[in-house]
Amino acid sequence: MTTILLAGGGTGGHLMPALAIAAEVGRQQPEWRFVFAGAARGIEAQVLPHRGVPHRLLPLEPLHRTHWWRNAQWLWLAPRLVSAVHRMLDDEQPAAVIGTGGYVSGPVVWLAARRGIPTGILELDVHPGVATRFLANRVMEIWTATPEAVSALSPSSQSRAIVTGAPIVVPDQARRVGARERFGLDASGPVLVVTGGSQGSLALNRLIAAWLASGSARGVQVIWATGQGSHAEFAPFHDPPRVTVTPFLDPMADASAVADLCVARAGMMTIAELCAWGIPSVLIPLPSAAADHQTHNARALAASGACVMLPQGSLTAAVLGNTLERLLTDGAERQRMAAAALSRGRPDAAAVIARQVVRLVGGR
Repeated sequence: MTTILLAGGGTGGHLMPALAIAAEVGRQQPEWRFVFAGAARGIEAQVLPHRGVPHRLLPLEPLHRTHWWRNAQWLWLAPRLVSAVHRMLDDEQPAAVIGTGGYVSGPVVWLAARRGIPTGILELDVHPGVATRFLANRVMEIWTATPEAVSALSPSSQSRAIVTGAPIVVPDQARRVGARERFGLDASGPVLVVTGGSQGSLALNRLIAAWLASGSARGVQVIWATGQGSHAEFAPFHDPPRVTVTPFLDPMADASAVADLCVARAGMMTIAELCAWGIPSVLIPLPSAAADHQTHNARALAASGACVMLPQGSLTAAVLGNTLERLLTDGAERQRMAAAALSRGRPDAAAVIARQVVRLVGGR
């Protein structure tokens, strides 16, 4: 049986693309088998068992950029990790290994490439991360979400890069009816979706909480994903259908199907979802993101007219509230932003990447 190993995780922004790629490859090749490699401390440790998909969790820790002395643990962790990856490759005998980002992706794809296993990696951000830059000259193909990412790669690896978009669940407007029932929405007002990503954002949550507490959100229905870590703090705001507070949106597509406006961080999976569905947005980039990549992501989208970017450093609940209220009451502006978002959308990204995966296996 042909086995595809997908390595990626730590956050939903790296795990969900792997799941989307596997689903589409499985549609094209129903007899193939998929195994996911993740980190024991990542969100995949919660999501993958719940979904009942084959997976291996590895002893991984992130590389610390500021508290660099904490990287000393890698002196004893690295040998354990290398041994675990080799054991996994021996057990699974994958026909191809696909990396979708996160700290699990680098070592798995690197060791697979050294064995001569066909490999491909996905880069979602406008500015490629450390793992992508390290692996770019070692893998057979690089799939990017944006054309800007290709130009940021080294000249020697650009010839193997393909702009595919970010793999998401393909938008289906028929989903809207079921999603409205899931969230208990009525037709009385616009729907605002709030998400800080798979792990949530305490800063964003507190801004939204202050706005709701001010009473300025009258007439708006809010779907608010807080993240698991801070859910208890904001659960008292749960008052459906006016405000639905949930730890995590899975699938995100249900919220996307009913959103009139979204306020979010600027991870590329979130942006891909917004563009594919044509959702106007207010993006608040995570200031501590590696190499400030979320700011680069948000600027690219804002330049197209699809979003309003608000830097977190000087942001107050009043400023955020005024921005949201202006957009929620200006349907024409939201329509212009939605059209700009759709122009950047690549809803077929998963299908394009799946065809490349099949081609990699066939080439072997």
